[in-house]
Amino acid sequence: MSAIVSIWWVWLAAALALAIIEVLAPGFVFLGFAIGAAIVGLMLLGPLSLASPAMLLLVFAALSLAAWLVLRRFFALPTGQVKTFDSDIND
Repeated sequence: MSAIVSIWWVWLAAALALAIIEVLAPGFVFLGFAIGAAIVGLMLLGPLSLASPAMLLLVFAALSLAAWLVLRRFFALPTGQVKTFDSDIND
């Protein structure tokens, strides 16, 4: 398990898979994980190449949380705005 976590292309493949899942189940949940995995995969090519698997998972968790918070801030409805429907589609 530890050897596979340290391979850069595994992280990028996981990011691609998570992005595909996000298309099938929208809500910006899987997209945050996909962004975190993509950044860790790219960082494995450079500064994180000698990091331990535990450190990689910690960086992944922190980046995923940060990405999710940014996505929530930019794509959420403005405060106080509620979507209401005045008519029925069957009318």
